[in-house]
Amino acid sequence: MTVNLKTERLSGRMEGKTYLEIGADGVAIITINNPPLNLLSVDVMLSLKENTEQALQRDDVKAIVITGSNGKFSGGFDVTAFGKKGKHGKLGFWSIDFVTDILEAARKPLVAAIDGPALGGGLEIALACHARISTSSAVLGLPEIRYGILPGLGGTQRLPRLVGLRKALEMILLLGFISALFFLSLQMSKLVNGNDARGMGLVDAISSVDELVTVACHWAKDILAHKRPWIVSLYRADRLVPLTEAKMMLEHARVKSRKQSPNLKHPLVCIDVIEEGLIRGPRTALWKESEALNELRQSDTCRSLVYFFFARQRTSKVPGITDLGLTPRKVNTFAVVGGGIMGSSITTALILSKYSVILKEMDEKALLTGIERVKVNLQDHVNNGKLEEGKLDKTLSLCKGVLRYEGFSEVDMVIEAVGENISLKQRIFAELESYCPPLCILASSSFKINLNSISERMKLQNRFVGTHFFSQAHSVPILEIVATEKTSPQVIVDLLAIGKKMKKIPVVVHNSTGFAMNRMFFPYSQAAMMLVEHGVDLYQIDQAAEAFGMTTGPFRMIDFVGFEVLTEMKVQFRNNFGERFNESKLTSVMQEANQSGETTKKGFYIYDREAKFTSNPDIIKYVNKARSISSFGVDYELMKLSDEEIVEMIIFPVVNEACRLLEEKVVIKASDLDVASVTGMGFPEYRGGIIFWADTIGPNYICSKLEKWTETFGAFFKPCSHLAERASKRTSLIFTSHYNIYAAPAGERGASEVSTIAEE
Repeated sequence: MTVNLKTERLSGRMEGKTYLEIGADGVAIITINNPPLNLLSVDVMLSLKENTEQALQRDDVKAIVITGSNGKFSGGFDVTAFGKKGKHGKLGFWSIDFVTDILEAARKPLVAAIDGPALGGGLEIALACHARISTSSAVLGLPEIRYGILPGLGGTQRLPRLVGLRKALEMILLLGFISALFFLSLQMSKLVNGNDARGMGLVDAISSVDELVTVACHWAKDILAHKRPWIVSLYRADRLVPLTEAKMMLEHARVKSRKQSPNLKHPLVCIDVIEEGLIRGPRTALWKESEALNELRQSDTCRSLVYFFFARQRTSKVPGITDLGLTPRKVNTFAVVGGGIMGSSITTALILSKYSVILKEMDEKALLTGIERVKVNLQDHVNNGKLEEGKLDKTLSLCKGVLRYEGFSEVDMVIEAVGENISLKQRIFAELESYCPPLCILASSSFKINLNSISERMKLQNRFVGTHFFSQAHSVPILEIVATEKTSPQVIVDLLAIGKKMKKIPVVVHNSTGFAMNRMFFPYSQAAMMLVEHGVDLYQIDQAAEAFGMTTGPFRMIDFVGFEVLTEMKVQFRNNFGERFNESKLTSVMQEANQSGETTKKGFYIYDREAKFTSNPDIIKYVNKARSISSFGVDYELMKLSDEEIVEMIIFPVVNEACRLLEEKVVIKASDLDVASVTGMGFPEYRGGIIFWADTIGPNYICSKLEKWTETFGAFFKPCSHLAERASKRTSLIFTSHYNIYAAPAGERGASEVSTIAEE
């Protein structure tokens, strides 16, 4: 089947607009054309309205199909427009005057032909059509919650009427998504593919890509001929449950939302708008939806989340590296040296990304143990629904175990992941240079030993780089790419591409003690233990941190990471930062009693077999012992702090250390530290990241507090010169006068509401 189109286009194929074509059979095709994701900018919406009105007025048009160019329906609203004001700035104009009163109320059938993303505002346009035809690979969803807003083109009203309230709440407000224990916790909407959308009633039929528009045209003509129903989504009621049951479901959603994110307002506002439609009718609720959207899009939460969206996109833009015009080289085969907990986790992450991996160990027992760890990691992914059971063995087959260097002459990259022993690491890299091809990238996952020391005996140090994965590398979404002074820009570009394929957020940092992540957040635990030794209840500290929005408090985090790792980090920081290091006796006292965190089932908390935890009843005994041997003894007045004071005393030192990283140029962009703080350490995304949040508090206030604490507690709290300078000049830590928070990164024509999610 083909659609016979007139050769004359009634509107040109211009980017950032829509274009209109009239078929000889009387079906008009309106195509959204704003590459690469066909975003709904103001210009696109005005063009869509103009072409829709023209098609409706023409006598030779009997029906209309709306689709997108280049295999993409629409990735949603261009978030660069959030926060802007103008003639058509209020979404009520689009939601009611256009989407409802022109599109949905049209006296000619409208059918959406959906391929690729139909997300956010893009899906809401499709919901207003009288039918939807989709490819099986299309991706549909309403993820506006991620940006501090709610669906604003009628999605809160039409979706429940098409798929039912329960499934609509899932799609809009999927609560409880946690990607790792304390690394990232946020509310995300559920995206569905075309087949699932068909099963739930969101789309009416599935078509192949080649026949999509043709099938949509025939469907539109069938509606016109009364062969198929003419559905107005806004007033459909057959999928709605009785009001009493609906209210119970909505209240349950409120309870979950408050529990998951007690500091967020917009999910509750969204639930209220949905309920308004069920009680007072959808037309009334559309106005409430529009008013709520226009209020929320000006909120601090929206501002923070939109900023974070762009900050996350910008991590792969590295000044002096990615602007050199280098192309990533093809990397297909990896080798990992060391099958311990970290090596097996890195191997798991690689094979899940469909890379072939050679895993090398010293002896057969260690090798079998390493491969078994990989298998357990994969099984965890199956149990969590991240990997299909039938794909486990095929994925595991990508990993080949060796005891020597068989096959290393063919690998594109090697990651060393043995214990923190400098002599061993130096020997391994000397061997790797003799066994691996000249262009093979050689990387170390060391987090303790200076990378320059590891590579000092290498002949080709320009191919050496640090790849700092975190605990549970196969689950944690961040990767620090650590450049030494001699690392080639080409290697960094290669690693950025590898990180993208592994679905990691790459942050490029320069070689330094603790790199960026560990160094930035080490004061978090140090300050917390200092407060405990001065009399503050440690469980109050964790509770205050979590109430602020941290995924977990400092003591729960220490338990998870393990006391041994913390001790190794303490040695680094003591040796390198002198008076800024705060020596706590608490962890040492607990280690002596074999209470070293989650792996021993006892730490600051007690853990059962299912990793559920409760307070340690003996903790006061260890705290008192630590106080008795500390430098200030036990004969002093214990501190009493409010939750707000606790948050300031454990997080302001993190801000201070982040500013030092910028001052020393360990990290070039402050926004990279914001992304790292959220994705790596569980700082609340809706606060924008550690530096962005500090700007909202004010550098002057933070600096004055640190100066006050320095007088009482010493150099640990002393403000760095970067922070002190910004405070004295009352200037931003991150923004300049010409910085536009809503601007897309240089060279990009805008950013979808959900392009990051869609890539995942």
